[in-house]
Amino acid sequence: MMRRVRKAIFPVGGLGTRFLPATKAMPKEMLPVVDKPLIQYAVEEARAAGIEEFIFVTGRGKTTIEDHFDHSYELEHTLEARGKTAELEALRAWLPPAGDVAYTRQQVPLGLGHAVWCARDLVGDEPFAVLLADDLILSKTPALKQMCDIYPEVRGNMVAVMDVPKAHTQRYGILSPGRDDGRLVQVRGLVEKPKAEEAPSTLAVIGRYILEPAVFAHLDKKSKGAGGEIQLTDSLVPMIGTSPFHGYRFEGQRFDCGDKIGFFEAQIAFALARADLGPAAQAVIKRYT
Repeated sequence: MMRRVRKAIFPVGGLGTRFLPATKAMPKEMLPVVDKPLIQYAVEEARAAGIEEFIFVTGRGKTTIEDHFDHSYELEHTLEARGKTAELEALRAWLPPAGDVAYTRQQVPLGLGHAVWCARDLVGDEPFAVLLADDLILSKTPALKQMCDIYPEVRGNMVAVMDVPKAHTQRYGILSPGRDDGRLVQVRGLVEKPKAEEAPSTLAVIGRYILEPAVFAHLDKKSKGAGGEIQLTDSLVPMIGTSPFHGYRFEGQRFDCGDKIGFFEAQIAFALARADLGPAAQAVIKRYT
């Protein structure tokens, strides 16, 4: 029986050192793009894909994230008293229902694979999604929904992919591709952060995954890979050939919000895409060009 993807992991335990001093007291996932924090975009994307349970893997100093996805009774009371009905409704609309959010702590930031492993007991024995808030995707259909819609046809493991410049392969997990129909790519191999001259392709894994629970058995080994961290990619490699494994070329534009220029570009793109801000944002840009 085909099981639907109901649970999603959000690894949010990283230190955010590339955005210091802004992230000294604020989690990088709470940095806003226009008027919403990065992590809210990821949660809204997951909800649009039909996710029912939201699992946050946090770390020290991340309680702001927990507060963000909870009721703020003082604020709600103030908005209600001032007749700000629209703002109050907007504030409540994106909150996950009670009981649908869970938190577990990654005491030491040992890598993405370790963060996913920390959520193993909350996931259980069913397929699950992983969303990295740093990878912000602007698309007509949310990227994870695109993947969930096609998942029943392919099953197994699926990763979002896009082509990157050859000089950038050492920033990503890179596919060794097989059959390719332009949208779905068979995964024959995976290499974490290879040098340009050693990369099997330029097809890079982006921060959206649908994974089988069997990956936890490989993560249990806690083997360290690139950068001395426990890499999720390394634990996916042994699963190649044992079950279907595909890369999915998503529709949309991805912004690397773990990078300052990528974060800056996301601000521009998301402002321009909004009907209420687009014309004014365009006018501001013209003043600087």
